Amino acid sequence: MGRLCVGMFGMFGTCGTQLQSPWRAAFKKVYGERGVEFFDPQKEDWKPEDADLEAEHLAEDQIILFPITAATYGLGSLSEVGFSILQAIKLDDRRDFIVLIDKHLDDSLNDEQLVKESQRSRALVRKHLEKLRLDNIYVVETLDEMLEMSIELYELAERKSRFAKFNPHNLHVLRT
Repeated sequence: MGRLCVGMFGMFGTCGTQLQSPWRAAFKKVYGERGVEFFDPQKEDWKPEDADLEAEHLAEDQIILFPITAATYGLGSLSEVGFSILQAIKLDDRRDFIVLIDKHLDDSLNDEQLVKESQRSRALVRKHLEKLRLDNIYVVETLDEMLEMSIELYELAERKSRFAKFNPHNLHVLRT
């Protein structure tokens, strides 16, 4: 098992163009102002080799954000949330997962079949998350709630990291 990277946010969930995921810029601005380290897998020149780094962050970052917004069908992100969160939680319950799944899609998304599949997947993933009964999964309704909660969880993790020196397994580390 990897080492927990305290104070590191993994910004997963809805990707796409800046118009499709403007939440990323807003979150990065707030995190930057606070000196909080984060990983954003969205980049213009993403290559298959980048999957290794994404997987590392998904496995080791202290706080994982998974907003599935209304801006895209989100089928890839919904699959990722369903599989990745469960796998990551089974391996490590010292981390926190904040999930937002918009219930409706933007009107600009007009492929009937994809809309139907997306709505079905969104409802299923939300219900499964609600049934997990794990105290490190938080399902929020808005991006504002997600941002506020992520900062509060960061502050808690930062305070708790002061006790890492007493952990004989040295599992909690600050990423350098």
